[in-house]
This record gives sequence, C-alpha cells and structure tokens, in this order.
Amino acid sequence: MASAAEQMAANMSWSAFGKATELRQRILFTLGLLIVYRLGTYIPVPGIDGSALRDFVEQASQGLGGILNMFTGGAIGRMGIFALGIMPYISASIIVQLLTAMVPKLEQLKKEGEQGRKKINQYTRYLTVILATFQAYGLAASLEAGGLAHDPGLFFRSAVVITLVGGTMFLMWLGEQITARGIGNGISLIIFVGIVAEIPAALAQFFASGRSGAISPALIVGVIIMVIAVIGFVVFMERALRKIHIQYPRRQVGMKVYDGGSSHLPIKVNPAGVIPTIFASSLLLLPTTISTFSGNSTSPVMSLILAYFGPGQPLYLLFFGGMIVFFTFFYTANVAFKTDDVADNLKSQNGFVPGIRPGKKTEEYLDYVVTRLLVVGAAYLTAVSLLPEILRSQAAIPFYFGGTSVLIVVSVTMDTIQQVQSHLLAHQYEGLIEKSQLRGKRRGKKGTARR
Repeated sequence: MASAAEQMAANMSWSAFGKATELRQRILFTLGLLIVYRLGTYIPVPGIDGSALRDFVEQASQGLGGILNMFTGGAIGRMGIFALGIMPYISASIIVQLLTAMVPKLEQLKKEGEQGRKKINQYTRYLTVILATFQAYGLAASLEAGGLAHDPGLFFRSAVVITLVGGTMFLMWLGEQITARGIGNGISLIIFVGIVAEIPAALAQFFASGRSGAISPALIVGVIIMVIAVIGFVVFMERALRKIHIQYPRRQVGMKVYDGGSSHLPIKVNPAGVIPTIFASSLLLLPTTISTFSGNSTSPVMSLILAYFGPGQPLYLLFFGGMIVFFTFFYTANVAFKTDDVADNLKSQNGFVPGIRPGKKTEEYLDYVVTRLLVVGAAYLTAVSLLPEILRSQAAIPFYFGGTSVLIVVSVTMDTIQQVQSHLLAHQYEGLIEKSQLRGKRRGKKGTARR
C-alpha cells in the first residue's frame, strides 16, 4: 500500500504548483541569479584583443576551449569576468573533503556540528582563492604568450588576476544564495546552466557540418541515438540502489513491549557521483593546458607527452579509464560512503543486519557489498566517459562532447526535480495542517454555543 507521501506526490499538478507561492518565489529568485551569471560571461576582462582571442581559443580547443569552455558556459572563449567559472571552488571542496577524511584534526572538526562545518567552509574559501589566483595568473601569462593583450606587463596580469578571482568568488556567493534562498544545489545549477547554454550553438555547428558534407547523415542520426541511449542509461544507473535490510530489536516502555521496527539502508550503485570523472579529466587535461600556457615554447618532452596522451589517443583513453576506476573506489571509501562510520551509527541506534553481528562484522559485510557495487559503478562511469571521447576522436565531431557533461546535466536535473517535489510536499503538508486547525476551531465554537 502506498504511503501518505507517495499519495501526495501522485496528486501533484499544475494547480498545486500555482498555489505554492513560496516555491514560485524561490524559482524566480534562482532564475534571476542564473541570468546574472549568464550576463557576466559576456563582460570581457580588460585589456583583451577580442579578434585575436577567437583564433587562440580555436587553437586551444582540446585544452582550454574544451572542458573548461564547457564548465564556464563559454566564458573562457569570450574571456569574460567569469572565465574561471566555479571550478576552483569545486576543486577546493573536493580537496578539503579528501583531507577531512585523511587528517584526524579535520575529521574531528567535522564532527563538531554546525561550528565545525563553518570552519571547514572557511578553509574551503581560502583554498578557492589560492587556486583561483594560480589559475588566473597562468591564464594571464597564456594571454600574453598568445599575443592577446593590448598592453602586456605587470598591470595587465594584475588586472586579469583581480578580475578573474573576483568573478570566481562572486559565483561562489551566487551558488550559496541559490542554495539558501532558491531551490537548492546552487553550485551544481551554475555548472548545469553553463553546459546547457552551449548546447544550441554546438548543435547548430553539428548540423551545419552535416549540411556541408563534412559529416555524413548516418553519423548525425547515430550520434543522436547514442546521446538518447546514454541519457537513459545514466538515469537508470543513477537511480539504481542496493537496499540492505536493517532490523531494530524489541523495546519495553513501562509494562508494554513494542515490536522491533525494520527499515532499509540504501546504497547507490555509484556513490561517488560525477567527481571521479572530473578529477580524471582535470589531471589528463593538465599537459595540454600547460602547453597552451607556454605558447610556442613547448619542450620536446612536453611534445612527446602530448603526442601519446592527447585526447583520443590510446594511452589517454587507457589512463582516463584507470583513473576513473581508482577515484571511484578511493572517493567512495574515504568520503562518499565510509563503512566504519555507517556500522558505528547502526550500532549506536541498536540496528543490525539480520544474521550479521553489529560492529566489525557489519563493517566487513558493508565493505563486501559496496566493493561489489563499485565494480558495476566504476564500469558504468568509465563506459559513459570513454564512449563520447572515442566517438569524438574517430568521427571528428566539431564540438566538445564529453561524458562528464552528460553526467552533470542528468544528475542535476534529477536533483532539481526532487528539490521541487520536496517543496511541493512541504506546501501540501502545511495546507493540511492549516485545514485541521481551522476544523478544530470550528468544532470548539460549536461546542461553546451548545453550552
């Protein structure tokens, strides 16, 4: 039999959405801030030669113009004030999460509740400023090496660093405001909007290549079918769960004995999400990005690395898949799903897996289950990430098409829909409570009149 929450979710309609005034305000607030973000991507950094910039970005399409242009919503191609995007903050957050799992002092700080969380967020912001400063300076040096600065020198580099770091910190603030006062997932929505905003131009370029004869119609149809199949596969795998039955013992309250309850511990097939692919992509794009920063002064060693580890090369694909598998297991074991913490929490709540002793035995059982799930999860992430890379290199698709972008778009879409549904459920609960209070008042008035 369906629960009350499931029945309410099934009864959701546009009329229920129209009555949820707070949800409408949150959505409008979120859209307003996202529009501000998109406008900022068109405001250029001072001192840039715009005509030479387009040629530079086309030459650097595999390094800067590829995944960075995707994550920044095209701002890196226009060299806007949001050219660095939100990636320095994401990198800092991942690094801090990994350090929290490995450094005892930070782990203890995480367990201190709200105060500890604020301290960790403060460390993340400091690290974001450091990473953004290094990336902005490297980008300024790259612009000078490519002859894109009107007046190269210390003043130009300082202006670029201050502008780009300020833009990244402003985006971080926008994401926090969307999370607090909007519909949630602020940072993810910023990345999502940046990726989606580039899709129409990429599709237009793709179909234009088909009309000119550079790409065959069969390839166009095959790519469309593959994208639809990959999206459906990602949705299926992201919703896939392994439920472990949890039993709670009987308890006695006074003279009454209550039967023990039962529940399920859900474990996702891919607990690490899209983070392993982001890590692996960033590391493998590092040689190409360094060569871009160095202009024409690429050393023979760097040229050899680019020849064998360039996007689409066999060694690139091999190491890309290997690092995705490694980061999937590493991030899940240290951050996403720590089996020792889960086992301790179950033991403290008097819960246990039927047939498994609480404590160490439960931890070993969870390790066994999670390891088997991660084999499937890592294979799924590797397949989704490598298939577009192989297709892009073999078929010469004229725009960046990566599995990371598909994973981010699908995951954020599913999370946003869940957030909207939760707000609608909360609104319906509030309406039911108000109706019950009004009925109680009316009954009270009738009883007084009879007296």
